[in-house]
Amino acid sequence: MPTTMDSLDQSSARERLRSYLHGTQLLGSIHSTLYYDQNTVMPAAGAPWRGEQLALLARQLHGRQSCIEYSELVAAAEAELTAAAEPAARRNLELLRQELERQQRLDPVLVGRIAEAQARGYALWQQAKAARNYGLFSPALAELVSLRQEQARQLAEPRSCWETLAQGFEPDITKQRLQELFQPLREQLPLLLEQAAALPPLPPADWDLDEAVQDQLCQELLQQWGYDASRCQRSRSPHPFSSTIGPADFRITTRIVAGSPFSAFLATAHEWGHSLYEQGLPRGGDHFFPWPLGEATSMGVHESQSLFFECRLGRSAAFAQRWYPRFCSALGRDSWGDGRRFWRGLNPMQAGLTRVEADELSYCLHIVLRFELELELLEQGLPVAELPERWNRGMEQLLGLRPGHDAEGCLQDVHWSEGLFGYFPSYALGHLISAQLSATLAAELGPIETLIATGNDAEIQAWLGRNVWSLGRRVNAEQLVQQVTGRPLSAEAFLTHLKDKLARFAA
Repeated sequence: MPTTMDSLDQSSARERLRSYLHGTQLLGSIHSTLYYDQNTVMPAAGAPWRGEQLALLARQLHGRQSCIEYSELVAAAEAELTAAAEPAARRNLELLRQELERQQRLDPVLVGRIAEAQARGYALWQQAKAARNYGLFSPALAELVSLRQEQARQLAEPRSCWETLAQGFEPDITKQRLQELFQPLREQLPLLLEQAAALPPLPPADWDLDEAVQDQLCQELLQQWGYDASRCQRSRSPHPFSSTIGPADFRITTRIVAGSPFSAFLATAHEWGHSLYEQGLPRGGDHFFPWPLGEATSMGVHESQSLFFECRLGRSAAFAQRWYPRFCSALGRDSWGDGRRFWRGLNPMQAGLTRVEADELSYCLHIVLRFELELELLEQGLPVAELPERWNRGMEQLLGLRPGHDAEGCLQDVHWSEGLFGYFPSYALGHLISAQLSATLAAELGPIETLIATGNDAEIQAWLGRNVWSLGRRVNAEQLVQQVTGRPLSAEAFLTHLKDKLARFAA
C-alpha cells in the first residue's frame, strides 16, 4: 500500500527519515542515469543542455540534503534514539549528521556552477584529447580548480584544501598518511622496474583482434563471473567506468583500444570488480539501503575490488592457462607457443605512458605523480598553463618516459575534467588494500592460483562478500583492513607480491 501523508505523520521519526532518504536516492539515481548517458551515447552537441540538466539536479539534491525539513528529520531521529539503540542505527545518524553539516555550509549557487563546469569540462576534455591540444581544455581546468578551492573554503574543515576535497572519496585520509604509504612505492618501484627490464624480453606482439571478437571475449568473461543480464548492462565509453543506477540496475563500460588486444578484456575484469562490490553491498534490512551503511566504504576499497579482479585474478598464471586456448581460437592461431608466454603477455611489467594500460608494477607511480600534481595545483600555486610541462617532467623522473603529445600526457584521464581532485590516490590505496586482503584470503582458503585453477571463483567471491562487501560504511578503509587482516594498512604485502611475481618470471 502506498505511504500517505497521514500515515507518515503517525510514523516514527526514523521511518519519516527513511522515506525522505528514499526520495533523495531516487533523485540521485536520475543524476547517475544522465551521467551514464552522457558518457556512452549522448551526442556531443547535447553537452550544454546536459550541463543545465545536471546543474538543476545538483541544486535540487543539495537542497534536499541541506534544507530545514531534512535537518529537522535528522534531529528528530537522533532524539528518538534510546540507550538500547543498535550501533548500526547510531552510525547511520552519525554519517547523516556529518554530511548534513557539510552540505549546509555550501552555497547552492556554487553547487550549480560546479555541475555546469563539470559538464563543460568533460566536453572540452574530449575535444582537447582528440585534438592532442591541452590549450582547448586549460580554461575549463582553471575554472574547476578555482571552484573546488572555493568549495573547500566554504566547507571550512580543519584540513587542507586537498584533504577537504578528498574526504568524499576517502573518509579520514590525510596527506601525511598518504605520503607514509606512498614513500616505499616511490623508493622501491623504480628499482623493481629495473629488474623487470633485465628479464628476457617478450617477442613483439604481432597480432590484434577485431572489435567484435574482443567484445565477445569480454562477454564470456562476464558470464564466467556471474553476469546477470536482468540486472546488468555493458556499454562503450571513452573512459571505462562502473555506475550503479539503482538497487537492481548495474552498468559498466569498456573501450576497445586498437593494437592492445588485452586492454578491453582486463578493463572489463576491472569494472566488473567494481560492479560486483556494488552488487554485494548490504541493501536489505533495517539499517542499509537507503541508509549510509548500505554504501561503499571508500573509493580505495572500491578500487581494491576492481584491482583484485583485474590483477589478482585476471593477470594470474592460472587464469592465463584457462583463457590461453580461447584467445588462440579467437585469433585463429597460437602466437605464444604456450600458456606461460601468454601469461607474460598479460603482465608486460614495463613502464608505459598511460595509467589505464599500466601493469601492476608501474601503476602506482602514475598515481604518485597525479597526487603530487593535485597538491601543486590546489595548494602550491602551480599555474594551470604549466601543467603539461610539469607532468612531462614528472613522468621522466618517475618512469623514465616523456609523452609525445598532450593526449598521452596530462589529458589522458577524465577525472580533472570533472574537478575530481582527491580521487586518484584511491587507485594506489586499492592496490595496497587488495594485496593485504589477498594475503589473508589465501591464508584462510588456500593459494588464489590454486582456487582459480580448480574453478573455485565462486568461493573467492563468497569470501569477499562476507569479509569486505558486507561491511558498507560501518568502517573506513583503514579500519576495514585492520578488521579483516589483523594488521594496519601498509605497502608491504603489495611489494612482496610484485617481487614474487618478478621472481616467477625470472625462473
